[in-house]
Amino acid sequence: QVQLVESGGGLVQPGGSLRLSCAASGIIFSRVPMGWYRQAPGKQREPVATENSAGTTNYAQSVKGRFTISRDNAKNTVYLQMNSLKPEDTAVYYCHRLNPPYDWGRGTQVTVSS
Repeated sequence: QVQLVESGGGLVQPGGSLRLSCAASGIIFSRVPMGWYRQAPGKQREPVATENSAGTTNYAQSVKGRFTISRDNAKNTVYLQMNSLKPEDTAVYYCHRLNPPYDWGRGTQVTVSS
């Protein structure tokens, strides 16, 4: 059974940084494209950053230059380094498998506030 477990969220001041982690189990992680999505209150879930198994990355325009997705296949973990955080980055962040069966983690809350 596939499990995706996010961690690393929290409360941070504007301009601060956080690193989210998503630990995967039950899959051959190195072959799986992964992504980070987020959902703010009252808004639809949206993609933030994705990385395929070849290492190609894509970012939402709103986070380009501030967020970085990376993975450690030996640890079955995908990361999201978030720098220069803004209040509008406040959301629940989800880890997502980008191929069938498109598993989701349960999410981790990120709150950017002074």
